[in-house]
Amino acid sequence: MLGGPVPLRLRAWDGSECGPPGTPVVIVRSRRALRRLLWQPGELGLAEAYITGEVDIEGDLADGLRTMWAGAREQRLAPVRPGVGQLASAMATAARLGAVGPPPKAPAGRARLRGVRHSTARDRAAISHHYDVSHRFYEKLLDPSMAYSCGYWESDDPRYGLARAQRAKLELICRKLGLAPGSRLLDVGCGWGAFALYAAQEYKAQVTAVTLSREQRDFVRARVRELGLGDQVDVQLRHYRAIESGQYEAISVIEMGEHVGDAEYPGFAAQLHGLLRPQGRILVQQMSRGSTAPGGGAFIESYIAPDMHMRPLGETVGLWEGAGFEVRSAEALREHYVRTVDAWRATLEEHWEEFVSLVGVEAARTWRLYLVGGSLAFEEGRMGVDQILAVRTSDLGWSGMPATTPGPYRGDGAS
Repeated sequence: MLGGPVPLRLRAWDGSECGPPGTPVVIVRSRRALRRLLWQPGELGLAEAYITGEVDIEGDLADGLRTMWAGAREQRLAPVRPGVGQLASAMATAARLGAVGPPPKAPAGRARLRGVRHSTARDRAAISHHYDVSHRFYEKLLDPSMAYSCGYWESDDPRYGLARAQRAKLELICRKLGLAPGSRLLDVGCGWGAFALYAAQEYKAQVTAVTLSREQRDFVRARVRELGLGDQVDVQLRHYRAIESGQYEAISVIEMGEHVGDAEYPGFAAQLHGLLRPQGRILVQQMSRGSTAPGGGAFIESYIAPDMHMRPLGETVGLWEGAGFEVRSAEALREHYVRTVDAWRATLEEHWEEFVSLVGVEAARTWRLYLVGGSLAFEEGRMGVDQILAVRTSDLGWSGMPATTPGPYRGDGAS
């Protein structure tokens, strides 16, 4: 699979071992794992073998993946694209090991979307796959605000936890957007309502929150009623293309842009430009990826976020400029996401049996692999996340932005 010497130790179902000693041990529990890799020789086959428990790592999964990727980089290994001769050799070896047979059944959690990519119906199905599971799962995994995006860690103090980092992120976005009492805010892809509710409570903004997930819509509406914010927060179940025209003072797009699609993104940016009044601001928090791997990868797109697309930060900035926005700042939060994802993973491991009872062992293992892999991708710079602040200038070029950004936007004079 790697095209060279394996950087980890392997232990097969019969107890035999190979590979360098003193490294994390990959356990191949079943011949079915080899059959899975034979039919899917790449990331997806390996991920599905882990999800089903046919392959496991002795000890910490992150240590195992970190060692594998480091070894692959040092040896300049790359996944093999087998030719006819290699396939024949692999089949002969698999037959000798008793691993030949029909393709194993995929885990139940694999997304099976139909229809035109990024049509309204398919986008709704993609979001439903990830979010319409159970709000109880996310309530257990996330902090009390239910913020499912990168936090903003303002301290290295171990007592400074996830909840404070998420509150700091919400406050930072409000400051960057210049919210004030009565500000009309459009929150596109509102998630579980963390930002919409914070902006309404703390800044008295008038919020229109939009989501494609029924589970999220119902959850946020219940929270609005509970908090007595019915006259401030309007939660709508609709596609971004169906957002009614309006003149908003501010728009937030918090880790929703990854789901728009590559070809659709210019139209998305242009539509939001039309919804924003002159001198209105937009804050886009979005993940980025290198130009050689613009998507989420086979595992992510099959089990976590189907149809997602990421690109380098510079390309995203160019798209917002192309839509008529003036980009005022871009702040990288990559290291913040490592700490955020690690906090989610710590919660998952601490309450493992409860998560298994909620969603089943295969789904729990899917999330473990997703969180570990995501943390390492941000740690090693293969992925990033950034806050892009832009403004729709007036016809005369006025931005309405302050000349300086003291403290950056932390309440000491910024507006």
